[in-house]
Amino acid sequence: MATEDGGSVEAIRGTVLDLGFARRAPPLLTAVRCARPDGDDVLAWIHAHLGERRARAIAVDDTRGLRAGARVDVVGEHLSIPVGEALLGRVIDLQGRPLDGGPGFEGVPRWSIHRAAPPPSARVGWSEVFHTGIKVIDLFCPFVHGGRAAVFGGAGVGKTVVLTELIHNVVEDLRGVAVFAGIGERSREGLELWDEMRRRGVLDRTALVFGQMKEVPGARFSVGLAALSLAEYFRDELGKDVVFVADNLYRHVQAGMEVSAMLGRSPSRVGYQPTLAADIAAIEERITATKRGGMISVQAVYVPADDFGDPAVTHAFWHMDSALVLSRDVAAEGYYPAVDPLTSTSKALDAAIVGARHYELAERARSMLARHEELRDIISMLGMDELSADDRAMVGRARRLRAFLTQPFHVMQTFTGEPGRSVSIGDTLDGVEAILEGGCDDLPEDALFMIGALAEASRAA
Repeated sequence: MATEDGGSVEAIRGTVLDLGFARRAPPLLTAVRCARPDGDDVLAWIHAHLGERRARAIAVDDTRGLRAGARVDVVGEHLSIPVGEALLGRVIDLQGRPLDGGPGFEGVPRWSIHRAAPPPSARVGWSEVFHTGIKVIDLFCPFVHGGRAAVFGGAGVGKTVVLTELIHNVVEDLRGVAVFAGIGERSREGLELWDEMRRRGVLDRTALVFGQMKEVPGARFSVGLAALSLAEYFRDELGKDVVFVADNLYRHVQAGMEVSAMLGRSPSRVGYQPTLAADIAAIEERITATKRGGMISVQAVYVPADDFGDPAVTHAFWHMDSALVLSRDVAAEGYYPAVDPLTSTSKALDAAIVGARHYELAERARSMLARHEELRDIISMLGMDELSADDRAMVGRARRLRAFLTQPFHVMQTFTGEPGRSVSIGDTLDGVEAILEGGCDDLPEDALFMIGALAEASRAA
């Protein structure tokens, strides 16, 4: 029965709860606690009103053991997360509970996870190119301050490795902080990331928020929003530049699909929730630089069955300023990072933004690689001897360029034994120009493979 100052659980469908209240139902997004007789209370938030005194809520805790008729207490605020510099170097979950064995966050200010996107008047446009130190990214798919970048790829092509390397490269020289959102992360991946950040000495400038794969859909669906609130606090209240890293946006969509099914909604295309576009926009529209602080976002997006026409993937593409596409075919040839330069795009690859020289070299390199792809079938069937002299020279340069765009990563040094490299944009452009102009025609391809700047190739040769 509903009590005078609260309510009761009327029905339980997985992690979706129907609640009844003695008085008027609380506003949307209000947090409530449902009493579980043999364990901790179940935290949930109001998703919809079913009448004046009835509401439907989404639980962010496991509902096992919860019974119909259980008491419901209104917390009186939205779901919130602790914010501030006390979170740097720490790993927490959606509710702000420490996952690293450290102390709790009593007395630390908290912000709601449900926040409106900044109005257009508060936003600022792109300020400058954001160099990552990864050659193929900086050349073909430059990131920009205040922009959104995504790493698209199927299973096992290296999305998380690229994201971890980006965190390593940018946090060392970052004027601000990094916030990592682990959406549906495996426990092993979270431990590896935490250990890598600690070993590299950059953990004290990084805050990590995890909604692990074992957690209920409501928690996985909300953890990206929670991590964004923490990033927004650093940006808007402390005026810091923030790198917001999310792995994996597709798991946010998956969790939303599970929640939508339990809410009884009819599915949309390919079984996705009918609110797919709004669910993605709820995160992406909050990611922007404002007049108070900067923000850049780098997100991993899983591509199911390597189908780039999947609705979730296409909806994510619409929001991105830079889209880095990882290819299984490139990975199969042993080129890492396995970036496909012919399908990767960036709105910043413009002569007015990156400069005329960078733009021209990127276009020439992309044209050469495209021509090489056109000739691959002829080469495989008839051999190089059937090509003209100009095409043979071009193919040799294209292969050297592909080899040069590989790079050993710092985060893989433990596994490969090869020290990582971070390459400046100037060295990247100099190396690409030398290859395009034929300055490396006498070097073997192997000398250009897995190096940093071009100067290493001469020493290797």
